[in-house]
Amino acid sequence: MKGVAMRASRAAGSRFRQPVVSTSLAIIGVAFVTALCYRLHASFAIASFIYLLVIILQSMAGDFLYSLVVSFVAVACLDYLFVDPLYSLAVARGVDTIALLSFLTTALVITTLVSRLRAEAESAHRRQGHLDRLYRLSQQLLAMKPEPPGTKFLEPFCGVFGITAVCMFDADTVELHMAGYSKRGLPDRTRDAYVSGRDTDDRASGISVRRLQVESRTTGAIGFEGVEEDFDLISGPLATLAATLLERTRAVREASESAAAAQTEVYRSAVLDALAHEFKTPLATILAAAGGLREAGFLKPNQLEMAEMVETEAARLGGLTSRLLRMVRLDREEVRPRLEVVDVTSLLAQLIAQYTRRSPDRRICFSRPPEPLEVQADPELLRLAVSQLLENACKYSLPGSTVTIHAEEQMKCMAIRVSNSGSSIAARDQRRIFDRFYRGADASHLAPGSGLGLYVARKIATAHGGTLDLDSQGQLNGDITFRFAIPNLEIKTDHVVTTN
Repeated sequence: MKGVAMRASRAAGSRFRQPVVSTSLAIIGVAFVTALCYRLHASFAIASFIYLLVIILQSMAGDFLYSLVVSFVAVACLDYLFVDPLYSLAVARGVDTIALLSFLTTALVITTLVSRLRAEAESAHRRQGHLDRLYRLSQQLLAMKPEPPGTKFLEPFCGVFGITAVCMFDADTVELHMAGYSKRGLPDRTRDAYVSGRDTDDRASGISVRRLQVESRTTGAIGFEGVEEDFDLISGPLATLAATLLERTRAVREASESAAAAQTEVYRSAVLDALAHEFKTPLATILAAAGGLREAGFLKPNQLEMAEMVETEAARLGGLTSRLLRMVRLDREEVRPRLEVVDVTSLLAQLIAQYTRRSPDRRICFSRPPEPLEVQADPELLRLAVSQLLENACKYSLPGSTVTIHAEEQMKCMAIRVSNSGSSIAARDQRRIFDRFYRGADASHLAPGSGLGLYVARKIATAHGGTLDLDSQGQLNGDITFRFAIPNLEIKTDHVVTTN
């Protein structure tokens, strides 16, 4: 701050001395012209023309006020020595008065124009200097690696523009980053600018704060302390540059996270696939052994019961393994259903009987349609999708609660609703429950799972040209309801995803 003040003081002194020197030289020039013209007995016209040249030359080096002084001195000399009556400031003839006023007006107009031109030239020079420094700063920042914002990110601002301190508030991480040393509370002012949504310029303390905006979104704020007098001309472009680089850093970070997440999902699918295949062989062996024991006879009733239990549970685990294999394959590949006429009522009745045996502590109610309900679909895929909905309903409902299945024809589509009570889905999870491998925090505590079920079920619905959605109205009633719907009159092939 002290260095900036010293530079400003030197600049102010220079700006004051230069016009004083030029004015002094101009007055000396007027005196010289006066003596020369008086000695040579020059006419009024010649003397006034030479005086005008002196004033023009002085205006090119001074400012309007000093040029005005020189103009009046020249008019006084012209009137005193070259206009009758001589040696007097009085004017005898009206024509001479008009001539003097014309001379003074001409001098003042030229002085005004030249002063304005000089001011614009100085302003253009300052802007050019700002642009040059802005270009150097851009080169330095773009050459940096897209790392998270920090002191290193802000140091070039101080170095190129000679600023005492720079502070940036990142709205995403709610963090303040600082370079340099602030004596006037720059961090608080920067945060306040983001909170209030207003840019600020405090010339008294040399602070300028700008919001960081990308399109219509405010991503933070950046503040500068120890700025120059006209720094407000460049603070806007600097804020735009900082916002752009901050967005670039975020984009690179998100791209890296997405690539890592995609790689993780590939490994996850491969592990699930490998485990499912590894389970198939020992399960088949257990099934064969249990069946052999039961068929061999010579078993007591309690032993026979245990053998049947082993066989039943092994068969159930085999079914789960087969379904997991199918889901993993559907996750990795695109789906094209093999369409045929499916009796939805019969398919649902079979699934309900199956899950009633698996979950005896749940009441599964089937609201049968009044007439047979048929649809063109892939029976295996349809069975897998509805099984997943039933599995979730039984898994995440409380013992003794009711799971309801309702099937009906609605607006040229077949709709299946699966509802359960006794649990809920948090608002933060409702938009993501259909993402692959996503499991809400509550679901992770309630029951194990892979996070593929709803994702695959929706993929099956989409492949049939239909939808799978969470019914928000059911949430209001304390139930969780999923609606699976596919068209039943015509197949929308434009929704079918590529080959299997």
